[in-house]
Amino acid sequence: MKTVTLNNGVEMPILGYGVYQVDPAECERCVLDALEVGYRLIDTAQAYYNEEGVGRAVQRSGIARDELFIVTKVWITNSGYERAKASIEESLNKLQSNYVDLLLIHQPFGDYYGTYRAMEEAVETGKARAIGVSNFYPDRFVDIAEFNKIKPAVNQVEMHVFNQQIEPQKIMKTYGTQIMSWGPFAEGKNNFFTNETLAAIGKQYGKSIAQVALRFLVQRGAVVIPKSVHKERMKQNMDIFDFVLTEQDMAAIARLDQNKSLFFSHQDPEIVKFLINYGK
Repeated sequence: MKTVTLNNGVEMPILGYGVYQVDPAECERCVLDALEVGYRLIDTAQAYYNEEGVGRAVQRSGIARDELFIVTKVWITNSGYERAKASIEESLNKLQSNYVDLLLIHQPFGDYYGTYRAMEEAVETGKARAIGVSNFYPDRFVDIAEFNKIKPAVNQVEMHVFNQQIEPQKIMKTYGTQIMSWGPFAEGKNNFFTNETLAAIGKQYGKSIAQVALRFLVQRGAVVIPKSVHKERMKQNMDIFDFVLTEQDMAAIARLDQNKSLFFSHQDPEIVKFLINYGK
């Protein structure tokens, strides 16, 4: 598996398996399938309520812990130094691991500065190999990057062919921060799975629309974490390293960019209230 090097020297697979919206009852089976297929990066979060399933699958897999890259995220209800510190311990217990490879702040709300201090401490004590943020728009991202000891290693954001994060990625690069895509298939919105541009490009290489979209993001330097509960699709999502999109292909896909979210906006007070109250 191709890797990227984070700003602290840690190697991270460029493609992994995401368990957002994977039913906690199904998570263990899905992660076991993903690991059997060959995934070594698993992305979960406190707010997904399936960290336990990830932990059980890792234990059952028999794969050495140092061969895996586990990501989890601290949710808003656990923001602030003390609550974040306690929640990190709880996540480690659920994951049945002494450390996580990457620990992220899930949303830029609440006392996320206190959360980040707890995360920096987790790095110092060996409980996290790298830390970063998720869903931080450029203004909040620059703020947290400028006023903490450890620069965010990763910013995980909505990134797909319809929201390509061109300018935010440039800003992240100035801090050595790796962009990571959630929702690489746009969750099927905008008729993603019948998109004519992606279909035509895929036909040239004998690849699916999903594979072309993932390849585009990887060539843009993004880490991707596609989710599927079907083993065959997990295999297909990994099969993107035997072809390269041309400059013309990349340009054609770049024209699909709408430069806006298909899901939510942090500028919408109602969305912010929903996120803040989720999990309370």
